[in-house]
Amino acid sequence: MANADRFYHAVAGGLPPQTQRTTQSAVFTDAYAVIPGGTMADITASYLPFWEGTRAWIIARPLSGFAETFSQYVMEVAPGGGSDRPEPDAGAQGALFVVEGEATVTLDGTEHALARGGFAYLPPGRAWTLRNRGAAPVRFHWIRKAYEAVDGLGFPDPVFSSDDAVAPAVMPDCGGVWATTRFVDPADLRHDMHVTIVTLRPGGVIPFPETHVMEHGLYVLEGKGVYLLNQTWVEVEAGDFMWLRAFCPQACYAGGPGPFRYLLYKDVNRHPKLRWR
Repeated sequence: MANADRFYHAVAGGLPPQTQRTTQSAVFTDAYAVIPGGTMADITASYLPFWEGTRAWIIARPLSGFAETFSQYVMEVAPGGGSDRPEPDAGAQGALFVVEGEATVTLDGTEHALARGGFAYLPPGRAWTLRNRGAAPVRFHWIRKAYEAVDGLGFPDPVFSSDDAVAPAVMPDCGGVWATTRFVDPADLRHDMHVTIVTLRPGGVIPFPETHVMEHGLYVLEGKGVYLLNQTWVEVEAGDFMWLRAFCPQACYAGGPGPFRYLLYKDVNRHPKLRWR
């Protein structure tokens, strides 16, 4: 059961009025992109093969010379909708995070109910389906990555969990204001991606410009904050998405008055490729 006090931003679609100003914080650079929540309107939605009653906002996809490891969708499935053939690539793994409604995910013939705050990790090569059997739309994030197999390591196991079922790991030396909700064991090297929730409470900061090989997708679930992206400080709020290539410097501080929380993707646990074929 999801915590009724939790807040997760859910895309509503629609179209802004003709009177709204056009200027906003959307930006695409060679190091990062910011996609404001307000850009996820009806006219930017996509439809996908073999998904019924469904539309998707594709907010990240591999781009040569930018971020190359993952794609991320914001999905909206109407009552009765879903897919019996959701994943077209047998080598792709997936992570789902539900922000509104309830989805029924069937993996290898076993049903799993994912309510608001629910999380699923779906290994590559496993048959799964998703259906909305409720009376209201279900909205969720779907992150896809081509799995990088390692000789001697098997595929990861499926994971079905939720935000409320995982105790956040408090970061050291921060007085409890910075924590990470980890849905899989970070020491399990079978995983080549992590999808987590980062929480910064008022007064919380990432106190140095992180500069690292991992690519990131950061979707703000709740609150507001100010994020350092390369050399620019950008104010973001619930519904905004940040997309970072490898080695883009990053830091942030929470803007208050409530928690600043975001869904974070990063690629992990693999040697960089030295050749491209």
